[in-house]
Amino acid sequence: MMDVSGVGFPSKVPWKMMSAEELENQYCPSRWVVRLGAEESLRTYLQIGIEALPFFLFFHGGYWQSGSKDESAFMVDPLTAQGVAVVIVAYDIAPKGTLDQMVDQVTRSVAFVQKRYPSNKGIYLCGHSAGAHLAAMMLLANWTKHGVTPNLKGFFLVSGVFDLEPIVYTSQNVALQLTLEDAQRNSPQLKVAQAQPADPTCRVLVVVGQFDSPEFHRQSWEFYQVLPAQTLCQGEWKASFEELHDVDHFEIVENLTQKDNVLTQIILKTIFQ
Repeated sequence: MMDVSGVGFPSKVPWKMMSAEELENQYCPSRWVVRLGAEESLRTYLQIGIEALPFFLFFHGGYWQSGSKDESAFMVDPLTAQGVAVVIVAYDIAPKGTLDQMVDQVTRSVAFVQKRYPSNKGIYLCGHSAGAHLAAMMLLANWTKHGVTPNLKGFFLVSGVFDLEPIVYTSQNVALQLTLEDAQRNSPQLKVAQAQPADPTCRVLVVVGQFDSPEFHRQSWEFYQVLPAQTLCQGEWKASFEELHDVDHFEIVENLTQKDNVLTQIILKTIFQ
């Protein structure tokens, strides 16, 4: 993990000083690529003969308005080859689904896996971009009302957005139709400091790509370090921060197809430590 002890950001929130054009640019990952060139559903890619397996649940990105579970199964083979049950979680993307509905669907999917496989060896949540936001919202879930406490052992939050207020002022909000209240209610960065892990051994990895935009870097770093300082960095959550070199917003997750990829190895090491 990189040394982040001396890293910081200005006290003023940078995005509030940006022009509308620059804000749009910051939250458009494809503009930062430096290379050439609806139902709730669960799908497992491993024939599960026994329940005592670690489960890896993946939430796809797409700014909550594109992408699907079927397009997101590319990382399956390196994990299932090591005995991990991989589950791709679907949710109703906008405009069909609201953000509140998506969070609820994902919560119920995690609860479903725990109820269906109660002898699991741990549930690990991984999300990319908008999916990282949905995974982070599971840090705040009220599991009591779902009648089960999932055996959550790890979170892999990849190039995520954790404070949704800036999104309200970008074109991404045309389909989402988020109000400021919606954004604040669904911003894990504003609430994680009050959350308590059910299992103190649960690990949280916040990871960002070198060629993600500065706003994505700021979002990831501040989620890790600034607002949730009372929890993520002071002993409640076992958290770490990683910047992966030579990858952009898309490569960082696409490279999970490779068994020797840095992030793939971090995930496997976390699961089997």
